[in-house]
Amino acid sequence: MGAIRVDGLGKSYGAVEAVADMSFTVERGELYGFLGPNGAGKTTTIRTLTGQIQPDAGTVRVLETDPVTEPIETRKRVGILPEQQSPPSFLTPREYLEFVGDVRELDSDRVAERTADWAQRLGFENKLDTLHTDLSRGQQQKVMITQAFLHEPDVVFIDEPLANLDPLVQEQVKRFLVSYAAGDNAVFVSTHNIDVAEEICTRVGIVADGRIVTERSLAGDGGGGDGNDESLLEVFLERVENEDARDLPSLERIDA
Repeated sequence: MGAIRVDGLGKSYGAVEAVADMSFTVERGELYGFLGPNGAGKTTTIRTLTGQIQPDAGTVRVLETDPVTEPIETRKRVGILPEQQSPPSFLTPREYLEFVGDVRELDSDRVAERTADWAQRLGFENKLDTLHTDLSRGQQQKVMITQAFLHEPDVVFIDEPLANLDPLVQEQVKRFLVSYAAGDNAVFVSTHNIDVAEEICTRVGIVADGRIVTERSLAGDGGGGDGNDESLLEVFLERVENEDARDLPSLERIDA
C-alpha cells in the first residue's frame, strides 16, 4: 500500500465543486509535486488528507490510517506545513516548538535537540527567544518548517514550502526535502511554482478544475524521467489551458 492513497475523492462547497473524482497514489521514497493554478483544488485535497475536512465522496488513506474516521491518529503520524500560517504571536519559537513537542508526546530533550538543529540549519538560532510578533514573515516560515519535521514523520504535507524565504534558505530547504524523501519517507508538496516542482520532485501530478489531468515522472527520480521531451511548463500550459484557465493569463498576451 502506498504512503498516500486517494480514490475518487470529491468535495464541494455549495455549488462550487472544489475536487472532483481525484485519484492518485504516493509511495515511500517519493517527493510528489501537486502542481496547479490557484483554485485548482490543491489545498482542499491536503485538508482532506490531513483530516481537517470531510470529503463528499471517495476514500483516502495515509500510512494505512483513514483521515475521515481517524483524523487525530492521522495527524499524529504526519507533518503538516500549511500555506501562509504563522506561529502564535504570543510565543517565542522555543516556546512554540516545546508546545508542539508536548502535543506530539515527544521527549523534552529530543525536542530541544531537534529545535537547536533546525534553528542552526535555517539560521534562526539567535531568534529562539524572540516573540513571533517581532519576527519577519520569513523567520516565522522557518519556525513552521521546523514544527512540521520536529517528530520526524514518515509523511509530510507541504503547501508552498518556499514562501517568504530568501534564496539561500530556499536552496537549503529544497536539498533537505529531496534527502528526506529519499530516506524512505513521502513528501507531498503542493505548489504553483513549476520551476521548483521540476527541480526537486520525483513525480508530479498536474491539477486543474479539481482533477489530476496528467502525471509525470521527472529526472529527479534517477531514472531520467518518463522519456517525454516536453518541458514541465509545456505540459502544464497544454493540459491546464485545456481544462481550467481561470487563473491563467491569456497566452496570446504572453506571446505578444
